[in-house]
Amino acid sequence: MGEDIRLKSAAGEIGAYLAKPAGTPPNNSLRGGIVVVQEIFGVNQHIRKVTDFFASQGYLALAPRFFDHIKTGIELGYTPDTIAEGRGYVMTPGFTDKAVQDVEAAIQELKTRGTKKVAVTGYCWGGTISWLAATRLKPDAVSGYYGGGIHGARNEKPTVPTQLHFGDKDMHIPMTHVNELRTLHPGVQIFDYPADHGFHCDERGSWDAAASKQAMARTLEFFGKHVG
Repeated sequence: MGEDIRLKSAAGEIGAYLAKPAGTPPNNSLRGGIVVVQEIFGVNQHIRKVTDFFASQGYLALAPRFFDHIKTGIELGYTPDTIAEGRGYVMTPGFTDKAVQDVEAAIQELKTRGTKKVAVTGYCWGGTISWLAATRLKPDAVSGYYGGGIHGARNEKPTVPTQLHFGDKDMHIPMTHVNELRTLHPGVQIFDYPADHGFHCDERGSWDAAASKQAMARTLEFFGKHVG
């Protein structure tokens, strides 16, 4: 179980969910930190579970509650109505820039808590924010999952080790877009799986156990190499 903390960024103060490894070792012995960026559904049960999982792997993991900029306590499920609601929140003018500022603050927060290196990972909308963290910020590594807005920011170039994960059945992100990213960014690890959008979320109908397991194994290997 994690805890709620306050996170101050240039965009304002928000909450965040912090998960620590069991039997936290001395600060200088932590594997590193991971910022977990939510889907369009907020820091809900699934995102807290993902954050807890990274903590179980020895990382100090932090999930900023970006929706606090709009209203506190927003946690959505996976229905057509909540999908529309979540999309409305993330499409709020200026919200993307605020999220990037929040990620920057989250990276610094983890470093103040003893992590020497920090990675960023995110899912759905969070995959797009993770990409922007790789191009605009300086985390030590980024692993983004099926970010629908990455193609729109395809001309931004990552300056840190980056990998991306997509489902080849994802109607929101055509493989032509994925392959264009491969061409534009040969230094980025880009994987695709025989799966749909949201394949890593076991609370969605599109969850794909095999794709989720393989993508997470690659993420952990990548973070192990670049973060600790």
